[in-house]
Amino acid sequence: MDVSIDAITNNIQLALAPVFLLTAIATLLNAISTRLARSVDRMRAIQHRIHDGSVINEAARLHMILEADEAKIRGRLCTAAIFFDVLSGVFISLTVLELFFFQAGAVRSLQTSFVIWTFVMGLISFMTSLLIILLEVIYAYRSAGWFDPHH
Repeated sequence: MDVSIDAITNNIQLALAPVFLLTAIATLLNAISTRLARSVDRMRAIQHRIHDGSVINEAARLHMILEADEAKIRGRLCTAAIFFDVLSGVFISLTVLELFFFQAGAVRSLQTSFVIWTFVMGLISFMTSLLIILLEVIYAYRSAGWFDPHH
């Protein structure tokens, strides 16, 4: 195991390069969580109005039920995106650990294919999360209450 300061510095730099991707993952996780919270809050508010009896217009009530169902679908999409975003973080974290231990010489039997696969799986998971969020945004736009039965 090479313990010179240059070797240690190089090992840390190599292992920390994917950490920038972890920052992007955390940022996306924050954005998705905010979308999920807004969707859940909207669904609860609609359900509360439906069940408290304040909506007497049948067309408005049916519209609100539809909107609550749409909020549930958006919540499911956000939850799926969060799953893949977290999975991406796990894979990228494994990549960081593998690179660090491999470069430090702590693990001699580590094959480079592990590093490649964890990094690739991390990117695929991240891209899947992005695609799901794109679907959620499109769905949110298309399901927006452009028709208001109150007017």
